[in-house]
Amino acid sequence: MGRGCPPAKPRPSAVCHRAFALVIRRKLALFPAVRLLCLLLVLPLTASAAVSRGFSRLLDAVVCIEVTETSYERGSKGYTQAIGSGVILTDDGLVLTNAHVVNPHATEVSITLASLEKVDARLVGWDHWTDLAVLQLDQADIRKRKLTFTHAEFGNSDDLYPGQPVFAVGTPYGLTRTVTRGIISNLQRFFEADNGVDGYETGLFNTWLQTDAAINPGNSGGPLVTEDGRIVGINARGDLGANDLGFAIPSNVAKAVVAGLAHDGLIVRSYLGLQLAALQQFDRLKQKTGVLIGGVDRGSPAAKAGLKQEDILLAIDGKPVDGRFPEQLPGIQNIIASHLVGSAVRLRVLRRDAVTEYSVVTEVLESAQGEEAVYEKWGLTVRKVSRAYAREYQLDDATGLLVVGVQPGFPADSAGLRPGVIITKIDEHPIDALPTAEKLYTGYVIKPDRTLLEVWQNHEVTYKILKP
Repeated sequence: MGRGCPPAKPRPSAVCHRAFALVIRRKLALFPAVRLLCLLLVLPLTASAAVSRGFSRLLDAVVCIEVTETSYERGSKGYTQAIGSGVILTDDGLVLTNAHVVNPHATEVSITLASLEKVDARLVGWDHWTDLAVLQLDQADIRKRKLTFTHAEFGNSDDLYPGQPVFAVGTPYGLTRTVTRGIISNLQRFFEADNGVDGYETGLFNTWLQTDAAINPGNSGGPLVTEDGRIVGINARGDLGANDLGFAIPSNVAKAVVAGLAHDGLIVRSYLGLQLAALQQFDRLKQKTGVLIGGVDRGSPAAKAGLKQEDILLAIDGKPVDGRFPEQLPGIQNIIASHLVGSAVRLRVLRRDAVTEYSVVTEVLESAQGEEAVYEKWGLTVRKVSRAYAREYQLDDATGLLVVGVQPGFPADSAGLRPGVIITKIDEHPIDALPTAEKLYTGYVIKPDRTLLEVWQNHEVTYKILKP
């Protein structure tokens, strides 16, 4: 079996490119005195952290993750490689990492243990909304090779305070376990991104821990820990160009997500279609309590119930909400998301000077990012139009395939298809799902012939012909 975790090109969006971290190797464990001396000389750790049994156990639970995944670009199918960090959470080999490290496009996942032995793993589930993923080590292989590992424990991120010492642990640049020291700079940093995790949305349902502990490329998915080795965060991202400005997902968020992914493989959330905004951003408003409805998705449950942009949400199910500041928004979003899908949510809303009660039935939350596919004979890569995408771009429904890539010189290119065009019909068959398109494409592969496409382009319906 291979040993170590060779350097690989880190995913660019993973973390900021700052200080070079130092290496702790497990082989030093054979010489406790030398190990302790190296820790004291090389790493700026406190004595209690260096000799802590919990901290040593944590170090042995940190792993390097190498991933090969499918990519769909420019009308063809390819493969990319990425590297990240993770931490073993259970004695049966559940590993926690970031969703931007391992996602459903992964075809191979290899994990290097603290013993430098490599073990295959599979994706149990991922949640791009919180940028978390859970993997399962190949237990049969571990038993066959008589490998051993330790697992780490969660701490309580709610007990953290600004200025508290913390340690970012991971495998930056593919190096063996590395520790950097810093403090908690902020407990509730808020930012969200529409394409933060490989094009998927993230940050809507949690705030982030901010730290100045150096987080380097490849650190993503590694733990942020206290001196006793307990996990209080999962390192996720940094700010390019900033001075040691890193962010981690709080452990209390991670614990809930891990439990759901381990049990069901996914996290189901409810959706109303409200785009919430902090009141602080709108000084002209006299209202100082509640949260501003900055927008309502077209065709969403909230829109059908009659809610409108610039309404102010005062209470959910009779409980007042406070959204004066951006960092308060994830908590309000979570109140809505935690309802059972299909259940009614009572909203008290202020519109001008009138207060009205609304009852809105939730739908399941979906990403705007649809499933992807490649039709290589056509030189075409596509993504299924999702309900969320259709609402965002004011489409009548979620029928069709969004063109995301075209290979020069192939039929799709010759027909004039370009990224952003939506294919609504193939040979007069409405494309309501990927299998429909797959079946029609397979027919073309078996017997190539002219294929008529109905497309939505520049707000009008046009037609294209694919020629063999």
